[in-house]
Amino acid sequence: MTTPTQKIQLVRLAHARSGDKADWVDFGLFAWNEAGYAVLAREVTAQRVAEHFAPWLPGRVECWTLPNILAIKLVLHDALQGGGARNLRLDNLGKSMAAALLRMDINLTADELAACLAAPRVGWWGDQK
Repeated sequence: MTTPTQKIQLVRLAHARSGDKADWVDFGLFAWNEAGYAVLAREVTAQRVAEHFAPWLPGRVECWTLPNILAIKLVLHDALQGGGARNLRLDNLGKSMAAALLRMDINLTADELAACLAAPRVGWWGDQK
């Protein structure tokens, strides 16, 4: 018997930083805690991110897990239609694309979600809820 899962957006478990260079976008996706990182490492793959951005991403996605900092680094190639200064899409730069990444749906069990939300947030500021 399989455990039922539910869909939530990444923003419930993580925060993101991003930027752009030429025609690619670089993301840092950071889990709030180790429980969240375990879910992110399983759910956030290059293929899933490519599918999420498919309407505007003709290029490939590269993905690296960084467990020592509870993060995933993502690079989206050919993401800006030739570069920020060359296309007509409004608000296309990397910073706005981090918000789009955080709207990506992931699957997890109710127990996983409870563990992620119950664990204290960690970071340079110290443990917090």
